[in-house]
Amino acid sequence: PFSKIQSTMPSTAEAKTQISSPMRASKNSCKMLKLTEEQRKQIEEELETLRDGMDGETMFLKNNKGYTYDDVILLPGSIDFGVDEVDLNTNLTRNIKLKIPLVSSPMDTVTEHRMAIAMALQGGIGIIHYNNSIEEQAREVERVKRFKNGFIIDPKCLGPNAKIHDVDLIKASYGFTGVPITETGNLHSKLLGIVSANDVDFVEDRQTCLKDVMTPVSQLVVAYEEDNKSLQELNKLLIESKKGKLHICNKKGELVALMSRKDLLKHRDFPNASKDSNKQLLVGATIGTRPNDKKRVAALVKAGVDLVVIDSSQGDSKYQIDMIHWIKDNYPTLDVVGGNIVTRRQAAHLIQAGADGLRVGMGVGSICTTQEVCAVGRPQATAVYNVSQFASKFGIPVWADGGVANTGHITKALAVGASMVMMGSMLAGTEEAPGSYEFIDGVRVKKYRGMGSIEAMTKGSSIRYFAGKKKIRVAQGVAGTVMDKGSIQHYLPYLVLGVRHGLQDLGQQSLPKLAFARKTGALRFEERTHAAQKEGGVHDLHSYKKQLFG
Repeated sequence: PFSKIQSTMPSTAEAKTQISSPMRASKNSCKMLKLTEEQRKQIEEELETLRDGMDGETMFLKNNKGYTYDDVILLPGSIDFGVDEVDLNTNLTRNIKLKIPLVSSPMDTVTEHRMAIAMALQGGIGIIHYNNSIEEQAREVERVKRFKNGFIIDPKCLGPNAKIHDVDLIKASYGFTGVPITETGNLHSKLLGIVSANDVDFVEDRQTCLKDVMTPVSQLVVAYEEDNKSLQELNKLLIESKKGKLHICNKKGELVALMSRKDLLKHRDFPNASKDSNKQLLVGATIGTRPNDKKRVAALVKAGVDLVVIDSSQGDSKYQIDMIHWIKDNYPTLDVVGGNIVTRRQAAHLIQAGADGLRVGMGVGSICTTQEVCAVGRPQATAVYNVSQFASKFGIPVWADGGVANTGHITKALAVGASMVMMGSMLAGTEEAPGSYEFIDGVRVKKYRGMGSIEAMTKGSSIRYFAGKKKIRVAQGVAGTVMDKGSIQHYLPYLVLGVRHGLQDLGQQSLPKLAFARKTGALRFEERTHAAQKEGGVHDLHSYKKQLFG
């Protein structure tokens, strides 16, 4: 039977003929189908009104629902530019612009001077927390402002009879050892020399006088302010000298400023750094609304702070409005960011008081329990859309604070109207965050706590939650740990690139264009079901390894 079946089957050549001949005949006898001119015109006409999904107003205002970032998906647009062409320039406040829309949260396990420096070098900004004394917070601001300058206009100086121990104290407080030695130990005094790490590292007696170990002025590179050299000329002089410092003196030999080779290298490595007119890194700091916080503002301004953020879990209060008025009366050029708020009415009150920016988010942080404890707040995507829709009429930028766990959330926050995205837990595990690493079940982690946790409130943050000196404090946050994320130097560029890819997929080349698309309805949204959210993540695998960047 098998041989009979085999014999009835066509040969290979016959089979090819039977299969290919009809195809060839069809090709020769039929024309290729193409769009007619009428069909092309029909598509052009339909494109005028063809829209999938919903516009922002329908999604967030007419639906009368509260949406988180995970509840929302953005529909793609049309791409006609490369990812490197995406422009993330944005407004931090009414008067300050940044290269990237990222800001670190003012939490005592997130932002002190190391984090603020790292954020500013990458083009963002850090906000120093105030769960410390006035002097400690001002010192953190000073460390940021001193870190990178075109000119170090107020270098730490010592006198010739000071001890090596005094240099050790400066290193412990400010992180550097290059200390100019002047006759009086102050700026605008005759320069005698400099003490660097090379001069003191191997001296055992830390009570040795600096005049006995310093490098004398005759061996230093000095430029004179009367010569009126440009910054570029001074940079060239410093590079050609192959020295670490360039001393700027007047004709009397008195020290008036300093330049550092390290600053030149950092400027080369971080061309997008956030800097003020003196080429110092930008930094912000938080304050409360108590009478003593007026002294804190004065100390922060003296330290060189660029903006203050009033820190409150519920920002629409008489106390915050009074504080904004006081700051604007006493420091009219200092930008103030108010918050936290979640409604347009709250926004109106703070804008009316004079706020230069608004911080939006209530009870949505990963360690925040305000909604659970107080039953007050709002889902974050809806809150940001509503507040930004109102604030944009008056040119007031909105900071989306909380609810952000990945680059997709950052892109969504920008899409619903935020100018800046504030991150806490996303940055808490980095090397630059305060605290030390530990291992739990073989995983390298860092401590992270909400400012409403009992642990943080005990240290001083209770005023943020109007707890004051009450005998019983009601926690509005928890303490925990987050996984190691490495250095901000590598992590932040990954976040920025993820956001660039997001805007590219949306077909929006810049944040102003994204805002215009949102206002005109060209930017489209859809609500995601729980099944859609599951589908949008990793699923149906036995196991997998998630590597964020490489």
